[in-house]
Amino acid sequence: MDSNPTSPKGTGFHRSLSLLDGALLVIGSMIGSGIFIVSGDIAQKVGSSGWLIAVWLVSGFITLTAALSYGELSGMFPQAGGQYVYLREAFGRFYGFLYGWSFFAVIQTGTIAAVGVAFGKFAGYLVPALGDENILFTTAGGFHISAAQPVGILTIVFLTLLNTRGVESGKRVQSVFTFAKLAAIAGLIVFGFLKASPPDVAAANHAAMWQAISITTDGGTISHETLGGAALFLALCGAMVGALFSSDAWNSVTFIAGELKRPERNIGLSLFIGTLAVTILYVSMNFMYLNVMSVSEIAHAPSSRVATAAALKIFGPNGALIIAVMIMISTFGCNNGLILSGARVYYTMAKDNLFLKSAGTLNAKGVPANALWMQCGWACLLCLSGQYGNLLDYIVFTVLLFYILTIYGIFRLRRTQPHAVRPYKAFGYPFIPFLYILMAAAICIGLIVSKPAYPAVGLLIVLAGIPVYFVTLKKNSAANG
Repeated sequence: MDSNPTSPKGTGFHRSLSLLDGALLVIGSMIGSGIFIVSGDIAQKVGSSGWLIAVWLVSGFITLTAALSYGELSGMFPQAGGQYVYLREAFGRFYGFLYGWSFFAVIQTGTIAAVGVAFGKFAGYLVPALGDENILFTTAGGFHISAAQPVGILTIVFLTLLNTRGVESGKRVQSVFTFAKLAAIAGLIVFGFLKASPPDVAAANHAAMWQAISITTDGGTISHETLGGAALFLALCGAMVGALFSSDAWNSVTFIAGELKRPERNIGLSLFIGTLAVTILYVSMNFMYLNVMSVSEIAHAPSSRVATAAALKIFGPNGALIIAVMIMISTFGCNNGLILSGARVYYTMAKDNLFLKSAGTLNAKGVPANALWMQCGWACLLCLSGQYGNLLDYIVFTVLLFYILTIYGIFRLRRTQPHAVRPYKAFGYPFIPFLYILMAAAICIGLIVSKPAYPAVGLLIVLAGIPVYFVTLKKNSAANG
């Protein structure tokens, strides 16, 4: 019997996180900068109020169905590592490794980098010298390094250092910043709805609200192309990239199962509460945007800063400053959750001899400090790319592939481990999990057709893990032999 009831046997993790902590981690990790920005890109692709809301509703529904399905897996395997463990148990170490490899190479670290650069970008509103418009230098190949990138790096290093001081430190930051961003977003929504919608805006948004239009700008000339059939499907798939990216990282709570009280119960509940709350907030935010701006104004918000454009209409000249502070709070808290949770995957992989051995140790505070610093180093290098849009595109495709495989793992485990203890069973099984697989696969196909370069990059990253896996096995075999 484990002599330390606060930690799983042999790990040294402290089970000090409650259901509220888990839900706040889900919410805080999901809400970064996306909801303040990506509606502009979505509006450009679909061009009508009805389809704009539909994209956010469908993306929220997809995320919620996945979260409800993961509840069964989290109950079966309440261990640190989350999705990596689920894939390992359902399909074997090879598939678990490919996920962990992709997670380290781009999924988690790429998201941390993108959110970090977004923090720097909006810090430029307060101090222009820190923003992305301040180009520090340009390489011979035309590659720019802006001030926003080192600012993002500094926040990542600071949060990593904070999380090496124990899970309680990370928990406090997560709670404070998540509550702050929830209050700020709720306030923005309320004030946005209290402001009377301009008659011309209301008329524009209600006229032909289901007529999908692609809005493009070429040399200052705005052109519109009515979409239908296959073109509409591809446009919706492309539009959902931003919405799904904004809703991603909902599975972060599964990675910290070793530090959550009653994980077999609280992980599933955290997933449900967190994803539902964020979906409601995101849809409400977009209704607020449509209350103060036309779809065309949303599509052409300067630098895609939709929330800033809305705040200027609501609060006047101070609106830009208000939104900049909100996004800095949001992205700072988001990255804390991502950094805190991500290192637990590398820790578990190292325990399975599938990652650098030093990542599988805990420091005196009971956290995987070495894994945290490894994650930090790679995320900082990715920050230097500064390509938020590119990171977004290939992260979403790769993430969807592994979500599909993981949820298919529920069906496989029902066959291979029919008598395993399942404290919670997937909601609506088999229909809801199967529906998620169909919807996510359709989006992946749409992305392959409409943006083949980005899915190709994502797939190459996954495939690059295959030789690494066999080299790792060979080294371990030689070490053990």
